[in-house]
Amino acid sequence: MRGVAVSALACAALGVAGCSHIMHPLGGGDGPKQVTNPDSAASIGVNGYLWRATLDTLSFLPLASADPYGGVIITDWYANPEAPNERLKVTVYILDARLRADGLNVAVFKQNKAPDGQWIDAPSASQTETDLENAILTRARQLRLSNIKG
Repeated sequence: MRGVAVSALACAALGVAGCSHIMHPLGGGDGPKQVTNPDSAASIGVNGYLWRATLDTLSFLPLASADPYGGVIITDWYANPEAPNERLKVTVYILDARLRADGLNVAVFKQNKAPDGQWIDAPSASQTETDLENAILTRARQLRLSNIKG
């Protein structure tokens, strides 16, 4: 009975593996796909205009991590010199290879300095996230238009 269960599990695993779009290390799969979308760069896994626009828009923040294949940009903590008791950190997720408004997600994290000098998490205004998304999308459109014209 145990052998039947192991065989059934092995067949199910092979069946699920056949549905994958990721190349199997031992061969198989459909092979590499040609990118047909002109808005996506061949060298990165996300929309090139959104990627560049995000880096341009967040250039005033120190960059902690940038993954062009996964589409994640993480900044380090930034304190405005005019408000040294408050700092923020931004994470941007580029979710699509197309230049679309829903292909972008921005998360803003905020902290305030307590009287004892410790940083305490504080809620950030959701409008800040929306404003950053809009700024990135506007810059991405500008980059795309300059590429078409030029």
